[in-house]
Amino acid sequence: MNEMNAIKSITRHVKEDSHKMADLSLEVRNIALQAIADSLQDNQKHILEANNSDMEKAKADGLPDPIIKRLSFNQHKISDVIDGIQSLIRLEDPLFHTLLKRELDKDLVLHKVTCPIGVIGVIFESRPDALVQIATLCLKSGNCSILKGGSEAFNTNRILFEIIHKACTSSGIPEGFLTLIENRSDIDALLKCHEDIDLLIPRGSNAFVQYIMEHSKIPVMGHADGVCHIYVDKDCDIEKAIRIIIDAKTQYVAACNTLESLLIHKAVAPKLLPALKKALEDKNVLIKGSPKIIDIIQCQEAETSDWETEYLDLTLSIKTVETLDEAIAHINHYGSHHTDCIITEDRKAAEKFMLLVDSAGVYQNCSTRFADGFRYGFGAEVGISTGKLHARGPVGLEGLVTYKYRLYGRGQIVEDYATGKKSFHFKEIE
Repeated sequence: MNEMNAIKSITRHVKEDSHKMADLSLEVRNIALQAIADSLQDNQKHILEANNSDMEKAKADGLPDPIIKRLSFNQHKISDVIDGIQSLIRLEDPLFHTLLKRELDKDLVLHKVTCPIGVIGVIFESRPDALVQIATLCLKSGNCSILKGGSEAFNTNRILFEIIHKACTSSGIPEGFLTLIENRSDIDALLKCHEDIDLLIPRGSNAFVQYIMEHSKIPVMGHADGVCHIYVDKDCDIEKAIRIIIDAKTQYVAACNTLESLLIHKAVAPKLLPALKKALEDKNVLIKGSPKIIDIIQCQEAETSDWETEYLDLTLSIKTVETLDEAIAHINHYGSHHTDCIITEDRKAAEKFMLLVDSAGVYQNCSTRFADGFRYGFGAEVGISTGKLHARGPVGLEGLVTYKYRLYGRGQIVEDYATGKKSFHFKEIE
């Protein structure tokens, strides 16, 4: 069997099992989630050994620090994913919700009901915790998932897959609920399986996401870069601004919701910048500034490319702006429509910013690092979408379900309505 046929055989089996997944009760899905949490807890030693092996190889291969930070799956991260699973168990069932109930005519009733998407393919970067989050979210939402992780996390991904798969199949979940693809060459074959895969979620570089979109008929949801901004307005609280900026830039520098570019209103720049520079340098952040920033503090000069760069490192570009409108225009032009924040005590300025900044998340007076499925109460996330169709922002349970229309009749035919013998009266039903 050649490579293409092998992948098609896998996806066909997964598609068949996705129909079984759609019929699983909430009780069965939650029991399986608890089994995953227990099994991860019991197998921590083996997980840490596998991750140490990946970390040692990554360092020997000279991989960049941001990738190594994402690759790390230590005891703290294991505890975090277990907490995420417990949170997921407590969430309401996203399936079988009636979103609309309408009587079209007597004894002809339309229901709009939530249901799983089906088979979701996720190609993700070096973060092993993403595998756990994706697998558990897809399970809770009744979907099957096909995962391809980064080769640098090969050992960690494999042991996590084995633990999760065994825990769930032992709890009555269909075998095809979770599949791990390990060869990079399989990605191109996967992209051609549009008959069996309902949605692709790529998590990687802009070039990689574009490649996926251009080489597959499968719908794609996700984002490429995370060029997140904070704009410090003239009516800001200086102390509050510094605290937020430091958190957004340094709390976890390798995340897609980390601050990359800072805009400061010219009226507040002279007062803010000296204190901010000290706070940033205390955290080892390299500052790249526009000429007007350099007039106030000593730093590297920013180039045009810096305004659209996702550093994923301890580097921050800073620029002054004349007005709120200039800040909004800059963000909409250079940003990636991920998450952007205004720091201001002026409510009207905040509302204008939130209305006109074209991003999935728009914040006032808080860190961009809040853009996360777990922090939104979604249990976790499969990724963050900057698109505008189906799901936007952190994609949790609600973003992994769709809906179908159920029409209940008693022998009605369209001919009667087309000829005027009968007519619709469209009555909403509680």
